[in-house]
Amino acid sequence: MTQNVTDLSNVRVGIDAANGLPNAHYIDENVFAEERNALLYRQWAGLAVAADVPEPGDAVPLEFLGMPLLLIRDKDGDVRVFQNICRHRGMILVEEPRKIEGAIRCPYHSWCYSTKGKLVSTPHVGGPGQNTHEAIKRDNLGLNEVRSHVWRDVVWINVSGDAPAFEDVHADLIRRWQDFEKPLYHGGADSKFTLEVATNWKLAVENYCESYHLPWVHPGLNSYSRLEDHYHIEEPGRFSGQGTMVYRQLTNENGETFPDFDDVGAKWNEQAEYIAVYPNVLLGVHRDHAFAIVLEPQGTERTVEHVHLYYSVPNSDGGLRDRNARLWKTVFEEDIFVVEGMQKGRHADMFDGGRFSPVMDSPTLMFHQWVAEKIDTYRGMAQAAE
Repeated sequence: MTQNVTDLSNVRVGIDAANGLPNAHYIDENVFAEERNALLYRQWAGLAVAADVPEPGDAVPLEFLGMPLLLIRDKDGDVRVFQNICRHRGMILVEEPRKIEGAIRCPYHSWCYSTKGKLVSTPHVGGPGQNTHEAIKRDNLGLNEVRSHVWRDVVWINVSGDAPAFEDVHADLIRRWQDFEKPLYHGGADSKFTLEVATNWKLAVENYCESYHLPWVHPGLNSYSRLEDHYHIEEPGRFSGQGTMVYRQLTNENGETFPDFDDVGAKWNEQAEYIAVYPNVLLGVHRDHAFAIVLEPQGTERTVEHVHLYYSVPNSDGGLRDRNARLWKTVFEEDIFVVEGMQKGRHADMFDGGRFSPVMDSPTLMFHQWVAEKIDTYRGMAQAAE
């Protein structure tokens, strides 16, 4: 066992006695690397949204924990994720978002790949004017594809390739929100924004899970959707969050609202839910709009939150989309001082991970326990392999 291994035994007990994750899980580079493998590579993690590549041929280079990736919509309209490197010498293929016209061409030696990742051209590989060689098996040298799945427009990836099928892992959540299995329309340029936050990504998840902080951190929201209007959402080992029984639709000067999702059901007239899908995706659903937040960990103490808003019909506006984006941006910005403050607090040597309110904090502890269970499993596998 390596010296950076933390003791997680007191995280995996009942809420009356449990502590939160130790400080090292927020500030230690070695533990961050361990979590990368155990929590983010081996699970279904959020990478981006399909709306980032709306048309066939659209390609966006991304990094996932330092790994260069290429998000692309292939010629048949399917969203794919590849490692953004040529199989010849590892050269980066696409440096900036662009439309792929024809093939993906490596700028180094001009090896070319189809939008489905197949190696289609190897100029001069067998010498000047010889574009083939018996040792270069094109069928075996396509782009390295990262296993991916699209649900609620989020592009989920499983880097290790061995997680159970997404539909099996999240069957309970898919069933819970089956009323919202409708087309989602991204609101466009005025319905997305990013927040750069000086915190560990897990603190953003922990804060999102609970409603306990609403009266003090979100007084405007709490003025109508009060703490007592909220309920816990808990699915051990999968997701947790909060719901509210009071949702107030946004209106413009003419009293207009966004169109509802078709046949969403009376249950959702004034109800809304906000769920953290482990490890790093935060989702919200309402009768008339939804959102997805993909948390991009950029180190132990830096996270980028990619926020996207969705509607039931394309081009729903009336001035509402911009207003809605500004409203949610304000709400999410109100959380920044909290998660950044907790991050600073993790440098206090005597902090033991904290305690939980047995009544108010169970969704957050559930996330801590998921982290602890996945890390303990990963450590056990690593030890068995020694």
